[in-house]
Amino acid sequence: MDCTLTAPTALAAFALRPYRYMLTLPVLLAVLLFGGMAHAQDDGSVLETDGGGQEILQSIFVPPIAHAPFSLTLATEWTRPLNNGGTYTLVNRRPIKRDGAGRIYQERWLLTPKGSDIPSRLSWIQIVDPNAHTLYQCNAFQHVCELLTYSGSADVHYQPSLFKSGPLANGKGSRTHEDLGASERAGVPVHGYRDTTTLNPGVLGNDLPMTTVREFYYSAELGINLSSVLDAPQVGRETFTVEEISTTDPDASFFQPPEGYTIVDHRKATLAK
Repeated sequence: MDCTLTAPTALAAFALRPYRYMLTLPVLLAVLLFGGMAHAQDDGSVLETDGGGQEILQSIFVPPIAHAPFSLTLATEWTRPLNNGGTYTLVNRRPIKRDGAGRIYQERWLLTPKGSDIPSRLSWIQIVDPNAHTLYQCNAFQHVCELLTYSGSADVHYQPSLFKSGPLANGKGSRTHEDLGASERAGVPVHGYRDTTTLNPGVLGNDLPMTTVREFYYSAELGINLSSVLDAPQVGRETFTVEEISTTDPDASFFQPPEGYTIVDHRKATLAK
């Protein structure tokens, strides 16, 4: 998956939410997925078509917690329904690392159609240092790292669920919080939860009751979900699964900008304003 935010102002916003990114597939996939766009004609002219757009996929949240190092491989699967009753599924796998100081290294890879011969590609590298207050957004295609100010801290902890069972305000629907108990994921102890929200007809453009389910397995030791599933009518089914994990400190070289990349420091421009 590839982030489309490249301007300094957009990158500043990205720094506040370093784990949210825009899905942009290669042009061929964009035609298949979204339809409307500019098409080149044989005579060199351009035909504009209506409709289409881009969509956002948010992965698991990784807070910069100190004294809880890990290296993991995260598998993502995004399945959406087709009009004929079938499904369309995109997948990728990517590494995430965090050291004992709370520094985070993440790679972003393009989603690719499941079972196809279209390869996934590294698109971005993100490096967060909560102690130095730096965020590197490194474009793997351009070999450029944008250096931004990171405003988070190593004291942030992720709250797995704030849901409580009961009716929603103003008669909009109901929600249910379930405790799924203790288990293991990738050899790490976790605790599972399921949150279900049902909206009544007409609340969010829906003509029938609309239900969203989030099921996740949280590691208190690491402060992250090792398995997370979102099943929602608006986006389909998103599954994030930690396939491999080590809780030893990653090599320090991961938390430096990649060799051969140009560094563009936007912190100076921000301070000058």
